[in-house]
Amino acid sequence: MVNPSSSQHAGAERRLRDLGIVLPNAPHPLGAYVETVQSGSLLFLSGMLPVRDGKLQFVGRLGKELDESAGRDALRTATLNALSAAKAHVGSLDRVTRVISVKVYLATSGDFYNQPIVADAASELLRDVFGEDKMSVRSVLGLAALPLGAPVMLEVTLEVDN
Repeated sequence: MVNPSSSQHAGAERRLRDLGIVLPNAPHPLGAYVETVQSGSLLFLSGMLPVRDGKLQFVGRLGKELDESAGRDALRTATLNALSAAKAHVGSLDRVTRVISVKVYLATSGDFYNQPIVADAASELLRDVFGEDKMSVRSVLGLAALPLGAPVMLEVTLEVDN
């Protein structure tokens, strides 16, 4: 695997290639909403689920049906969907000038306390794609349930050049 810091000045599209990441097709809404909304230079992404080809890839709660590793995999899938949705909206991830905010929602059993470790899967991937200098603030919440039984949901706000 390529060290992301070795391509410190490379754009996001180049970093994706260097990391061997091929983005999935952009997700489609599973209800009455849109995946992305841009207001000025801010791009807001709807809650991304671990969906691939229109199907939920993970179902259950962390600490009960799923472990920390599965949670990280599910969140990585949701993060790839977020990147795909952003790229579909702006045309190139090189237009992202900053990751403003990351909100991670995790469906957990009552005694699961490793939310930050699971949430790091999203933060690490976004850091690897956009660079350390574009890191965001982050909130992590553990909940009783998420839509469709998903274990994770991710909201991202990006700053893009106009």
